Order: sequence, then structure tokens, then C-alpha cells
Amino acid sequence: MEFRELLGRRRMVRSYSDEPVPRETVARIVSTVRRAPSAGFSQGHRLYVVTAPATRLAIAQLAGEEEYEAAGGERWLSAAPVHVVVGVREGSYHERYLQPDKLVDGEEIGWPAPYWYVDAGALFMLVQLAALDEGLVTGVFGVTPDCVPALRELAGMPDDVHFVCVVTIGHASGRGDDAVQTSRLTRRRLPLDELVSWDG
Repeated sequence: MEFRELLGRRRMVRSYSDEPVPRETVARIVSTVRRAPSAGFSQGHRLYVVTAPATRLAIAQLAGEEEYEAAGGERWLSAAPVHVVVGVREGSYHERYLQPDKLVDGEEIGWPAPYWYVDAGALFMLVQLAALDEGLVTGVFGVTPDCVPALRELAGMPDDVHFVCVVTIGHASGRGDDAVQTSRLTRRRLPLDELVSWDG
């Protein structure tokens, strides 16, 4: 599949069939973690794959799926057969940038942005594109801060890994997912000149 075609298909899907995704397919998708960019090759990315129905349901409940359904949405979070929890270990970045080849005047650099989150965003997009390349569809969701500890426990995340988001992966249901809550139906795409500036 051409990259332009992948980009054209990339969107957040909120309607999944009950068709399972083979483990070997999921393994190929999550193997993209080894190719994801990381500042200084810190390699602080972490992925946690959840396929057990009871655990997916518990995560969906933390994310407010019942309230979403009550507002007219579909139960897509628990329906997606694969949840990939994206995390990042900030400590990996500090450890890398305290090594001699990265020190500036004997000290760790000042970070202009938390690059561990920048890199986690790049990883989440690679996971999405890898799933699309396998003929699957994806969505992304998060939970409120008060629900993060419970989600971390469900996914088996250690204490030193930050939760970033959950990528849902599966087969499209064919029913469409144009619920009223879908932002792309209620908001316009900004013109390119509002998003991209040239030469100052």
C-alpha cells in the first residue's frame, strides 16, 4: 500500500466487528516500537497489548464507555479486539542524556519540550499506520487522570512508565461510525495556511 493511501485511510474508527485479529498480525504491528524515533536513541517507548475481553471491558469502563453509549454512541472501546496501551519511560531519556556524549558543560540538556511524549506520539502514529497496512482500522482514546492508576494496573505497567493513550485495533464493522459525537462531522478542517507557515 502506498503511503498516500495509508494517510487517506487514517482516521479514528468507532465501530468494530467481532472478527479476531491473529496474534502474529498484532506482533507485526507492535514490532514497529523498535523503529520508532526516540531522542538520543533513548528507547523509552513501552507497549502493552491487551486482548482479554474482560480486561478490555474494564479499560472501556474506565474510559466512560457506558456514558458514551447512553449519549447514542456505540460500545466500540470494548468491542475492539486489541488494545495497545502506549507508555513511555521518562527515566530512559534522563539516563541517556546523562551519558558523557550527551552532556553539555557537564550537565543534562534543558528539554525545550518533554520529548518522551513527543516520541510517544510518533510511536502511536506508527502503530496506527502499521495496523492500516495490515488492512485493519484503529481508534485512540485516553482516560481521565484519576483513572490512570487503575488502567496502569490492568495493563501491567510498572511504576516508572507514564500512560499516554490506548490504540484500538480491529476490523471495521461495516456499519459505519458516523455517530453525532464524531468530531470530524461537526468541525471543519482548517485551511492549510492556518496550519503551515513558510519562511517566517
